[in-house]
Order: sequence, then C-alpha cells, then structure tokens
Amino acid sequence: MYENINYDRQFLNSLFPQSPGPSGQPGFGGPGFGGPSGLPPLPLQPSQAPTSPPPPFIPQQAAASPFAVDPGAIRLCLFRNTFIWLNNGTGFWFYPVFVGPRSVAGFRWTGRGWVIFGIDTRRIISFTCF
Repeated sequence: MYENINYDRQFLNSLFPQSPGPSGQPGFGGPGFGGPSGLPPLPLQPSQAPTSPPPPFIPQQAAASPFAVDPGAIRLCLFRNTFIWLNNGTGFWFYPVFVGPRSVAGFRWTGRGWVIFGIDTRRIISFTCF
C-alpha cells in the first residue's frame, strides 16, 4: 500500500512527536494518536478543524493522473473543504492545514466529525477544493 512507509512514518513523527507509537515509543501511533486526549500536540490543534461539516455532496472527479499529486497544487486548497480521491479508489472530504514535501496533513471528515489525518501525496490521484 505504501511505497515508502519509512518516509511516511518519519513525516508523521515530525508532525506528532509526542504521540506514542505502536510499541509505546514516541512517534505516530495510528488513528488514535494516543495521549490522554487522543489528539497530537502541535502543529495540528482541534481549534484548526472546521466548525461545520463539508458540503453534503460528492463532487465530480476530475481526470485522474497516473502520477503523484504535486504538493504545490494541493497547497492551493489549504484551509478549504477539499474532496480527495486515492489510488485505491476511495474518496473523502478533507480539510488540509499543512503541506510538506510529499505529504499533507489536516482533518478528515468521518461522516460524524473531523479527525486529524495525514497522507502521502503519492496516494492521491485527484482532488478538488471549494
């Protein structure tokens, strides 16, 4: 699934340095992120999450590219509701607040609320923001 999971883990560790990892060591621990509140420390804070749900529709997918999404392109969607389609066929609403060299982090809509989320841009085949 991940072409370079070590890079993803290093990137997420840099975003969430105090979160316990699977072995209890500091680092990214997955969806729960660990810690007493279940949320990581800076740079993402719950106050950065959108205060309302995303639009109630799934937008039409633009032509997908066989190449990785350019982080510079998705940077235009910072702090905006963005629908993302992944190379595994899934899609979801996302609210990006940080773009790195090959990854993007922000908040993903679960259908009931926003949760902190980060992903390698090489897994994104297309996106559209509002």
